[in-house]
Amino acid sequence: MSELEKLLNGNRQWAGRVSSESPEFFPTLAKQQSPDYLWIGCADSRVPANEIVDMLPGDIFVHRNVSNLVLHGDMNCLSVVQYAVQVLKVKQIMVVGHYGCGGVKAALEDTPLGLIGNWLCHIRDVAAKHRSLLARCSCDDNLLDRLCELNVLEQTRNLCNTTMVQEAWRSGQQLEVTGLVYGLEDGLLQELNYSNSEPGGVEQRLEAAVTMLERRCA
Repeated sequence: MSELEKLLNGNRQWAGRVSSESPEFFPTLAKQQSPDYLWIGCADSRVPANEIVDMLPGDIFVHRNVSNLVLHGDMNCLSVVQYAVQVLKVKQIMVVGHYGCGGVKAALEDTPLGLIGNWLCHIRDVAAKHRSLLARCSCDDNLLDRLCELNVLEQTRNLCNTTMVQEAWRSGQQLEVTGLVYGLEDGLLQELNYSNSEPGGVEQRLEAAVTMLERRCA
C-alpha cells in the first residue's frame, strides 16, 4: 500500500466514523463557514490548530507558515486576515508560536539555508532588536524559548498594525488579537501578556509584554 493510499484509507475511516456519530455533521458543515477564530500558526506538523483547542472542523479559520510570521509584504497572510476580519467577522485572532520551533532555532544558527534563509531573516531581525534581553539567557534552551516568545510578540504587533485590523477597530468591530505559545512537551497553550482590542496602545502593550519576559531570562 502506497503512502497516499494509507492517507485515503484513513480519510474514509474518519469520515465514516464522524458520519456515524453525527449524521448531520458534513451536510451542515458544507452549507456554511462561520468561525469566530483565526489561528495564525507555524506549519510544524506537531501543532494542529483544531485538535489543540478541542474544536471541530469549521470552528477555526487557519493560516500557517514557517515560524508563524505576519509580514506586511506577505499577500498570502494578509489576504487570509482580510477575509477573516471583513467577511467572516471573526472575533478573535491568535498568533500562535511553539517552543522548540525549528525555524526559530535555524535563525539562531550561522548556517546557509538557501531560500528559506530569506524568510528567517525576519526572525533574525527580532533577535537583533532584543539582543540585550537574549544576552541574559543562561543556556541555549532558555535562549530558544525566549526568542520563540519574542517572535510571537513581534508578529502579534505586526498583526495589530495591519490596515484590516486597524480599520476594524476604528469602525467599532469586535475583534481581539492575542499572542500565544504552545508547549510541545505538555500540550498546553500559554498567554504572553499581549492582547489588544483597540487601535491605540500597540507599542506600549508590546513593551509591557517584553518586560514580563525579561523575568524569565535567568
